[in-house]
Amino acid sequence: MKFKQLGAIAIALSSLAAALVSGQASAQAYPSRPITIMVGSTPGSTTDGLARALGAVITKETGQPVIVDNRAGASGGIAAQATARAAPDGYTLFITTNTTQAANPHLFKKLVYDPIKDFTPIGQMVQGYMLMVVSPTSKAKTVGEFIALAKQSPGKLSFGAGSSSARIGVELFQHMSGTQLTYVPYKGNPQAVMDLVGGQTDVMIVDLTTSLPQVKAGKLRALGVSSPTRSPLVPGVPTIAESGLPGYVANHWNALYAPAGTPTPIVQRLNELMRKAMATDALREFAEQNGMETHPTSPQELAAFQLAELDRWGKIIKDAGIQPE
Repeated sequence: MKFKQLGAIAIALSSLAAALVSGQASAQAYPSRPITIMVGSTPGSTTDGLARALGAVITKETGQPVIVDNRAGASGGIAAQATARAAPDGYTLFITTNTTQAANPHLFKKLVYDPIKDFTPIGQMVQGYMLMVVSPTSKAKTVGEFIALAKQSPGKLSFGAGSSSARIGVELFQHMSGTQLTYVPYKGNPQAVMDLVGGQTDVMIVDLTTSLPQVKAGKLRALGVSSPTRSPLVPGVPTIAESGLPGYVANHWNALYAPAGTPTPIVQRLNELMRKAMATDALREFAEQNGMETHPTSPQELAAFQLAELDRWGKIIKDAGIQPE
C-alpha cells in the first residue's frame, strides 16, 4: 500500500512539474498570435480608448496585433459573458470597469457571469472622476441651482446613463440632495451624452472622456466635478461638493482581466505588458486628458480591491434605494 501511495504521489508531482514547465514554456512563447480585448462599451468611451492605447503598446512590445472588440449592452454584461466563456489562454482579455465587476451584482437579480469566479485579475489600470453636465439652455448654472430646479418638479427632469458609474453618480446625487429624477438607460455613455446635447435628457454625471469635448465645444455646460478637489482639466469648474452638495464624491476605475483559469505565467506576462503600457507617455497623457490617474497594480492587489469595491458599491446602491432589476 505504501509503495502504491508513494507511486501515486510521484506521479502527481511529476504531472505538476510537467504542468509548470508547460506553463512556463507557453508563457515564453506568448503571445504567438493576435490578442482580442473585449470592451463592454461603444467606441469613443474611456474604456475603448484605454483598450486601444494598451493594444498599441502590446503590439509594439510583442509584434502581435491586438483587436478591440466592442460589445456594448447589458451594462457591460455582453462583453463580460463573452470573456468568461473564452479559452483561458491569454488571447481573450477584458478591459472593464466597476460597472461589471462591482456594481452589476447589486443592480441585477441575475447575471450571465460571476464577477469573481469567471475572471482572473491581471491588474488595475486607472481611476478617475466625473463631470456633472447639462445643456447650455438649462436654467441651472450651478449645482445648487440644479438642485432647486429639480425640487420644483420632482420626477420631471431626466438623466441618461450608459454605465453604472454614470447611473450611480446621479443616484447618489439624488439620495444626498433629496431630489427625484427619471432614469433613462443607454448602451453607452457616448450615446447618452449626444442625447443630452440634443435636449432629450436634462443632466448627466459622466466620465470626462465623453463629456469634456462637448463642454469645450460649448454644447454642454459643466456644473461640477465629482472629485474631492478641482480637476486641472477644468480648473474653473467647482467640485459638486463645494458647489451645493457637501460631501459628494463619485469615482470610477478600469482594470484588465482574463478568463478564469488563465495560467499564472501568462498572467504575469500580461501584468508586465500592462505596467509597461501604463508607464508610457501616451497612456499617462490619455489618463490625464480624461481626468484620470494611472494606477497599475498586481493581480493580487486587484483581487483584494475588487472585493472591497463590491461591498462599497453595494452600500451606495442600497442607500440610494435602488432595487435590482
